[in-house]
Amino acid sequence: MKRVAVPLLLAAALIAIAVTGWWLKRPADAVAVSCADPLAGCAFSHRGAAVDVRFLSQPTPLEAFGLRVSAPNARRISAEFQMVGMDMGFNRYDLRPAGDGAFASNVTLPVCISGRHDWTLFLDVDGTRYALPFKSR
Repeated sequence: MKRVAVPLLLAAALIAIAVTGWWLKRPADAVAVSCADPLAGCAFSHRGAAVDVRFLSQPTPLEAFGLRVSAPNARRISAEFQMVGMDMGFNRYDLRPAGDGAFASNVTLPVCISGRHDWTLFLDVDGTRYALPFKSR
């Protein structure tokens, strides 16, 4: 009986760990934001306040570019870049206060070996997640 019970308990524990890891890793739902040209700037509303997102240069994989977010009264902003259906690994950037309600950081797109250029910027503003699709070079 022990020969069967111990492996079954071990398998159940491993399955529970895997399910818990998946559950904790899944991204929060994001509010879609239409953004035709992040170089020109994109505006949306966060809790009744206007937010402006702007790339300071054309994004190219593995080349740093500036990201600036103007969000009055925000306390914490982070950014992450992903592609639909493709895990791009951990690439979250915590933006730093830059004065006048703005946050900024130099960020870098991960490389995509398939050659795709369709990205989504996931922006977390005080715990609310926004999705802004864009194209790279």
